[in-house]
Amino acid sequence: MAEAERIIGTPDTPGAGPGPEQPDASGTDRADGAGRADTASDASAARPRSRRIAVLFAVAAFAYALDLASKMLVVAKLEHHRPIEIVGDWLKFEAIRNAGAAFGFGEAFTVIFTVIAAAVIVVIARLARKLYSLPWAIALGLLLGGALGNLTDRIFRSPGVFEGAVVDFIAPKHFAVFNLADSAIVCGGILIVLLSFRGLDPDGTVHKD
Repeated sequence: MAEAERIIGTPDTPGAGPGPEQPDASGTDRADGAGRADTASDASAARPRSRRIAVLFAVAAFAYALDLASKMLVVAKLEHHRPIEIVGDWLKFEAIRNAGAAFGFGEAFTVIFTVIAAAVIVVIARLARKLYSLPWAIALGLLLGGALGNLTDRIFRSPGVFEGAVVDFIAPKHFAVFNLADSAIVCGGILIVLLSFRGLDPDGTVHKD
């Protein structure tokens, strides 16, 4: 019995001979701990991305809702009426229908601009999958909200689907008439240019190139 106990005992027991290989409980614990650490790390990395995506869609929803509400109000109260002077002749609200791009350019290419707006929305949705930067989330949200606002006009307003004229109403003196969707697109584009100059990528990395 004593001999059997020595064989089953730990290897450093005096007189113990070679015995069957024992499982390394500490190694199993370490492996389990590493697996749990990796899972926790993945979860903690996913949380900032989900928050940035939430910010992107919140900004886009706000810009889109503001643009849609302003256009509905302009069509109901201002279209076919005299312009409203906000700052004398320097800034007026004047309802017009724009078949071109932002600020009235390219009225002969309405369908092309509709396709471009749809493509911008798809690109933004793809970028959202690797989004970790809050400033980029805001910039892309502004672009998305503005693109959706004008795309809604292209689809649902006359003269027809994908050929609809966008409602513009902000008319500064000596400048093209535009709307809030155009403003969101321009602000988002400017912010993206500034972030690119600073070397900040959508995934949160910073480079000095």
